[in-house]
Amino acid sequence: MKKSDFEYELPEHLIAQTPPQDRQGARLMVVHRESQIIEHRLFSDFLEYLSPTDLLVFNNTKVIPARFFGQKASGGQVEILLERMISDVTALAQIRASRAPKAGTVITLADSDTQVRVLGREGRFFTLEFPSPGLSAIAAAEGQIPLPPYIKRAPAELDASRYQTVFAEREGAVAAPTAGLHFDEPMLAAIDDLGIDRTMLTLHVGAGTFQPVQVDDILQHQMHQEWFSLPPDTASRVQAQSSRGHRVLAIGTTSVRALESAVVEGVVQSMQGETQIFIYPGYEFKVIDRLITNFHLPQSSLLMLISALAGKALIRRAYQEAIDQEYRFFSYGDAMLIL
Repeated sequence: MKKSDFEYELPEHLIAQTPPQDRQGARLMVVHRESQIIEHRLFSDFLEYLSPTDLLVFNNTKVIPARFFGQKASGGQVEILLERMISDVTALAQIRASRAPKAGTVITLADSDTQVRVLGREGRFFTLEFPSPGLSAIAAAEGQIPLPPYIKRAPAELDASRYQTVFAEREGAVAAPTAGLHFDEPMLAAIDDLGIDRTMLTLHVGAGTFQPVQVDDILQHQMHQEWFSLPPDTASRVQAQSSRGHRVLAIGTTSVRALESAVVEGVVQSMQGETQIFIYPGYEFKVIDRLITNFHLPQSSLLMLISALAGKALIRRAYQEAIDQEYRFFSYGDAMLIL
């Protein structure tokens, strides 16, 4: 397969620049794998597609304010975008500067005396060291919400809450698990009232999620790493679902990646660590049956993932319908439910 198999032309005006007025206000495309039918609904209709025996799996990662501005001792201006936290004092980051900083370079963050040290470089990422009181506290005080590169505006006050799920708990993501952005407290309460089970895992989304596949032969693609954790309770509940033949509905591709990474010899295991799982057409899913997701970038690994679940031809047709009917795309855009 070639990355050109996953190309499509998207009019720029369909890239959502702001969130919908309320979380449930997005549209919902429903894609039926078996019948090949495509429905056009609202996200508030999502509950109609659930069964009392379903298990919904959410990603409770929390986005940190991961973009910083500063300057080197020479006066050169620097922009830092964290890729992922390594510890509370170290992180991998992308750095935009007139000249790439060398190991030992000190960057003073704007409007403060906080000094960040460059420890070294790994490919296109730099390893940075943050001083006391640590990365989390510095990010909260001095960082900006890391809106995706296709949102062409500065972060606003609204983004602090809307580029975060209502169930976010564990700090570490530098991009939101965007399928989860559509859920508000009333919808979660309605799911509970219907007696439908739901559970949590954590996958800290990295900035690499926005990177298109660079090589023409997708089998040569080097997938980015992301840290995940599948708690014992979640693992046992997911495994029980599979054993009973009941459905597992993943809320977002990040939940898919974590769940599919946690299968050892056919059994879902509690674990934490790094995943580089690359899911593309031909992959046999071991855990999930259904998926809620947003619309993804052309030639991206996430578009390949949903094509593996629903089929390349059906996803290509669905995306063309979404364009024709002017759905809103990407992080703040509309949603797709794959059945």
